[in-house]
Amino acid sequence: MRTLRVLLLALFVGMLLVGVSLAAEEAAAGGPTEAAWIALATAITMAGSAFASAWAIAATGTAASAATAEKPEVFGRVLIFVALAEAVAIYGLLIAFMLWTKIKVA
Repeated sequence: MRTLRVLLLALFVGMLLVGVSLAAEEAAAGGPTEAAWIALATAITMAGSAFASAWAIAATGTAASAATAEKPEVFGRVLIFVALAEAVAIYGLLIAFMLWTKIKVA
């Protein structure tokens, strides 16, 4: 799960840099274009979903490890809650890819 968060952060930084560079390119031509706004929206989507997922995993993971320490037989049930928290980042990644494919390269 840690590598997924690192990958999401790397994608966020990359998309943010592309968005800023597109906005800077188009600033001379009269302001940012639709592609720059989409790139920035993609970066915000990735950041929001990654931070929300990290917060949810921290909360559920702590509770899951405490519950498993007391009763080892609940491991399978609490693992589901941690996986659901990780799904938030995956959904954000899917939305970011859907936004990213809207950018048309001239």
